[in-house]
Amino acid sequence: MNLLVLIIIFTAIGGVLSVMAAAVFLLLPEPHRKALLPHGISFAIGALLAVAFWGLIPEAFEQVRPEQFQILSGTILAGILGFFTLEKLLIWRHCHSGSCEAHGEDNDHTHELGHNHGNAKSAGSLIILGDSIHNFVDGILIAAAFLTDVQLGIVTSLAVAAHEIPQEVGDFAILLDSGYSRRKALFYNMLASLTTVLGGVLAYFSLEDLHSSLPFFLALAASSFIYIAVADLIPTLHKKTDIKTSIQQIVLIAAGVLLICYLHDIAHSMT
Repeated sequence: MNLLVLIIIFTAIGGVLSVMAAAVFLLLPEPHRKALLPHGISFAIGALLAVAFWGLIPEAFEQVRPEQFQILSGTILAGILGFFTLEKLLIWRHCHSGSCEAHGEDNDHTHELGHNHGNAKSAGSLIILGDSIHNFVDGILIAAAFLTDVQLGIVTSLAVAAHEIPQEVGDFAILLDSGYSRRKALFYNMLASLTTVLGGVLAYFSLEDLHSSLPFFLALAASSFIYIAVADLIPTLHKKTDIKTSIQQIVLIAAGVLLICYLHDIAHSMT
């Protein structure tokens, strides 16, 4: 079979399969889904931070020369500041005013975790953008593996799918909490997953050109996940301060970190 066709098929598997597996969350009855949402947010924080610090950032630094370390660190910093600016613009857009504070105080349509509508919407938009960048890079990595060896490419695509499932579950929780319907959450997550195919196809035709930019794509993806976890999601956990809830949050964050690290190490050893 033509190598390009294989890359298209397996990048689609690597991106779409993980979304479909995670979409089982959407099939739960609404009361159960609402009860699980706060737990999903806690898990998502751990998963996002682990993907950034255990996977994306180390991989980015491995692919640049030591004299480029400062530039790469600056890219991560610029990404965090850029996502702050982007979120501010998104909040202004949703609030239809220069400041969201008064709007947030008068707005009765708050979400279950207590953050205002504009901020929640922007978190959903950023998670889609961050996922698109991350999936695009995954597509490049899968294509690179196929161009090295077909069997390696197949294993890599399956490893990517397995690695993404717990993160996609958390993403669905974030999107639902941000006000997206189940249908829209599935649609936008599926759309973001298709950037895996785009990354694979572009890498097939111009891998040498893209390879030099890959560490910076990784850095931007990492900065988006760090910003979402720290700026948007962690503050929502402080709405409830009782001991039982706090312990549950810590345990679920740790579970998200450990599972992502475990799957990442398995994928790394397989490739």
